[in-house]
Amino acid sequence: MKIATWNVNGIRAREAQVLEWIGREQPDVVCLQELKATRDQIPASLSGLSDYWSYWHGERAYSGVALLVRKACCAAEPVFSHPDFDHETRIVSAPIGPVSVSSIYVPNGGKDFAAKIRFLEAMIGHAVQAAGEGRAIILCGDLNVAHAEIDVHPKERKLTIGQLPEERALFDRLLATGLVDLGRALDPANEELFTWWAPWRNMRQRNIGWRLDYVLASGSIAGRATACPAYRDVGTSDHGPVVATLAI
Repeated sequence: MKIATWNVNGIRAREAQVLEWIGREQPDVVCLQELKATRDQIPASLSGLSDYWSYWHGERAYSGVALLVRKACCAAEPVFSHPDFDHETRIVSAPIGPVSVSSIYVPNGGKDFAAKIRFLEAMIGHAVQAAGEGRAIILCGDLNVAHAEIDVHPKERKLTIGQLPEERALFDRLLATGLVDLGRALDPANEELFTWWAPWRNMRQRNIGWRLDYVLASGSIAGRATACPAYRDVGTSDHGPVVATLAI
């Protein structure tokens, strides 16, 4: 199973790029964030992809997530749902065989840091509940926290939102529920594994970035992951996609 996630920073602006990327990668599951579009505003070329069941959950010019599931993985359309803590169209989940997959866009926190903390805490509760029920989950998307110092280029390391100790402590608690950060687990010493770059001073070209986009998987299936690279050379969003391959 190939699971791909990408914060596209405007689905209408990135329509052709997303179509080309999906066609090339052929992922079984596609998680998109920051759509900045309502369901009615999604380009027909994407909402009508014949090989995928799709769910678009967005607001005009703000936030939004999508989840696309290859029909070969699900004979019938999966039940798309939102946990109780969803607000501002930030999470959609669906069962795919024995696994529940979620596309998530955590608030940045710049305008309302308390809301970001509440969202992260609710994610932890969600993961605790799943673990208690013995349900395997995969959380994908822009989690808006650089988990550790290695996840930020040295020139960008600072005491700022996205790198604050309290955010990183919550990320630690999320992983402590039994989730595994596949990107870091498979590439533990890579000091250039970034997924977001500030859109100035050629930061992307110079790879001076942060790692904000993740695929987190329950331990029961994380051991089946064989790859989880990030792609700096794909698209014109300020984020690059992450693609996880699991032997499921």
